[in-house]
Amino acid sequence: MNRRVRAAALTVFAAAAAGAVVAVIIQGQISRHRRDLFSPRAFRRLAALGHIGREPASVDYIRLLRDFIAWEPRKMLRERATAIVERMLDDAERLRVEASAETA
Repeated sequence: MNRRVRAAALTVFAAAAAGAVVAVIIQGQISRHRRDLFSPRAFRRLAALGHIGREPASVDYIRLLRDFIAWEPRKMLRERATAIVERMLDDAERLRVEASAETA
């Protein structure tokens, strides 16, 4: 029995350590993608937009994308960022309406 408890504890510890490593990797990728949004290379900017487009709506992303739209020289990338901002604003409005309906 003691051997099983030890094996279970080791398994739980290994899973927690793996989860921590994955969390650090994901956090690094998110910050890299945010940095790449203002990269001199258009393909990296497009990839960053694709990553940000999959994220849930947040005030920080909306502000970041508005800055990007003002800065971006390529029309296609500006239009893609505008579409993402509009989607995020719609999501935020929907969440606001749902929250106010719950409190009423």
